[in-house]
Amino acid sequence: MKDTEKKRSKLRFILLTFSVALFLIGIWFSTTNAFKFVKGYIIFKTDQEIAAKYQSNPAQKEREQETNDALYPVRPKKGENIGELIIPKLGASLPIVHGTDEEELEKGVGHFSKSVLPGEEDNSVLSGHRDTVFRKLGNVGKGDILVVETEAGTFTYKVKNVRVVDKDDRTVIVPKPRATLTVSTCYPFDYIGDSPERYILVANLTSKQLNK
Repeated sequence: MKDTEKKRSKLRFILLTFSVALFLIGIWFSTTNAFKFVKGYIIFKTDQEIAAKYQSNPAQKEREQETNDALYPVRPKKGENIGELIIPKLGASLPIVHGTDEEELEKGVGHFSKSVLPGEEDNSVLSGHRDTVFRKLGNVGKGDILVVETEAGTFTYKVKNVRVVDKDDRTVIVPKPRATLTVSTCYPFDYIGDSPERYILVANLTSKQLNK
């Protein structure tokens, strides 16, 4: 009888110890970079799968490339002004410059040169400094409108998602299966020095008015 009671007590102790250990591990995991890493990896894998599915259809990709070429027969050069980003929520109209080096970002909003141009199918990526062109970008959120005017036409986007990611997170530039505008700036907005994160707006194209 005593042996049975000792075994039960030992089992309860083991279970209690195991539960406490799991609890402590959970707290540690959620407060360290491990959590951010796994979360970022999951997001990255999801976007990769979408991109892979999108790129696996060569006929669709070819049609979209033809559409893109029709919008911009001549591709812009680095440092060239390619249009304006209009943010109605802020009453702002900002110049867009092709390229995202410091020289371009000093002139306005930079367009990531390896991404498609505004209005084209896929992911068009814009970046700007939080203390200049995008100092009020934190007031823009889901459902708000972004308008891009270029030589090709006027393209209206609606913000579908707002994200805060690590500064080294590359998922913001992955291909998209539809015309998308991704806008990025440093975060937190009041951070002094090299900010550790990025504030991201992801918007889908809702309408376009072509100049041709």
